[in-house]
Amino acid sequence: MYDIAIIGGGCIGALTARELARYRLKTVVLEAAADVSAGASRANSGIVHAGFDAAEGSLKAKFNVLGNAMMESVCEELGVEYKNNASLVLAFDEEQKNTLFELMERGRKNGVTGLEILSKEEVLRREENLSHDVAAALFAPTGGIVCPFTLTIAAMGNAMDNGAELLTDFNVVAAENASDCVRLVATDGRSVKAKYVVNCAGAGAEKVAKLFGEANFSVHARKGEYILLDSSTAGYVKSTIFTVPTKAGKGVLVTPTTDGNTLIGPTSVEEDTFDNSIRREGFDDILSKAKKMCERLPLGETITSFAGVRAYCDRHDFVLEEGGERLFNAAGIESPGLTSSPAIGKFIAEKIAEKFRAERNPDFNPRCKSYAFFKKLSVEEKNKIIAKDPDFGQIVCRCESVTLGEIKEALTRNPRARTIDGIKLRTRAGMGRCQSGFCQPAQLELLMKEYSLRYDEVTKNGKESYILVGGEI
Repeated sequence: MYDIAIIGGGCIGALTARELARYRLKTVVLEAAADVSAGASRANSGIVHAGFDAAEGSLKAKFNVLGNAMMESVCEELGVEYKNNASLVLAFDEEQKNTLFELMERGRKNGVTGLEILSKEEVLRREENLSHDVAAALFAPTGGIVCPFTLTIAAMGNAMDNGAELLTDFNVVAAENASDCVRLVATDGRSVKAKYVVNCAGAGAEKVAKLFGEANFSVHARKGEYILLDSSTAGYVKSTIFTVPTKAGKGVLVTPTTDGNTLIGPTSVEEDTFDNSIRREGFDDILSKAKKMCERLPLGETITSFAGVRAYCDRHDFVLEEGGERLFNAAGIESPGLTSSPAIGKFIAEKIAEKFRAERNPDFNPRCKSYAFFKKLSVEEKNKIIAKDPDFGQIVCRCESVTLGEIKEALTRNPRARTIDGIKLRTRAGMGRCQSGFCQPAQLELLMKEYSLRYDEVTKNGKESYILVGGEI
C-alpha cells in the first residue's frame, strides 16, 4: 500500500515525486511508457519562460513566475545545466510594436522584472544574425534554457534516491475504489493500491480523470515540429528569439540549447490523435518563419528533426485541483509547463503533506550527480577519473565524446536506462552529427549484457521498437 501514486513520469510527475520525498510518505510513480520523460517533457523547446505571455491572474502566470525563480537552484541541486540567456520578442511593424508594450505591461503585472523595449539598433547589437527588418524587441533578462528530459530524469532519480518508487510500462486502465484506498490496474494486469492519486498523465489526463468519474475538463492535442542544428552552430543566437505570440502559441522560435545546438520551431498543428510523426509541410512552415526572423540560417548543419505533442485543456489554463476524495488533477500543463514544473511540484506536495499531516523527512538529500559530465572536465580532472576507472578513458560516442563509464553509470543509477533512447537521453550518446550511426552497436551490446537480453529484445524506446529483428548473430 502506497500513500501516494503519481500517474505520469513527465516533468510534473517527476518534480512532484521529488517534492513528496521531502516528507515521510510512501510514493510510487506509474509511467505508461518504458521510461520517464517519454511525452511532451522529452520533445519541447526547453525554454524557461520569463512570464510575460500568460494572462494576468491565471495559474499559468502565477506558476510561470514562481517556477522561473526556482529553476536555477533546482537545476544546481540536480546537476542539470541551466543557462540564463534571456529572451527577445521581435516586432516587425508598428502594430507588433504595440503588442510588445502590451506584453511588457502584462509581464510587469505578473511580477516579471527587468522587462524593457529595445530599439532596432539595440537588438542588432545584441544579436548580429537577426533580420535587419526587425523594428524593436521586448527584452526579458530572466528568460533561460534548460534540457527538459535531463531535468525530468534527474528529478525522478533524486526522488528514487530518497525513497520513491517507479513502475514503467504501467498504463493505468482502471481505478477501483475501496474503503481506504484506490486500486490502480495496468493493461498487463499489474495493480497497486494507494491512499491518494495525483494525475500528471499529460495527454492521458482526461482519461485518467474519467476513471475516477470526475472529469470536468477535456484535453486536446497540438503538435509541434522542430529542426535541430549541430553544436557547431553554437553562438548563432545567444538569446531565445520569439516573434509576437498568437492564439495558437508563442510561434516559431530560434534558440540555443544548453548543449550548444540551435533549435528552430515549433509548428502548431491541431491533431485529433496524439501523433508525433513529422510532415514535410511542417519543415516549410518552420523555415519560412525562421528566415523572416534571422539571416544566414546555417541549415546545412541540420542533424535531425522531431515532433512533440502538447496536451492543452479546454479551460486554456492549468488544471490544479482536487478531482474527488482521492484524486488531485494536474492537467492541461502546456507551455509554460516546463518552467512552472518546480513550483507546481512544490504546490502539490505541500497540499498533500497538509492533507496527510505528513512529517518532514530528515534524511532527504536534494542533490545528485550530473549526467554527461565527463567532457566538460579539464584534462587533469579526466585523468584522475580514468586512473580510478579505465572505462572513462574509452570513447563510445565520438560525436558527443561520451565514454563507456558514463553509459555504464546510466545503466545502473536511478532511474536506470533500459533502452537505446534511455542511454541517449542520459548521456547524449547518439545525439551528435551521425545520430548514433557509429555508437549504437556498442550501446546495444551493453544493454544485452546488463539485462541478459537477446539482440532482438533490445528496443529503441520500449514496446515493439526493436533495433534488430530476424536472422542470427
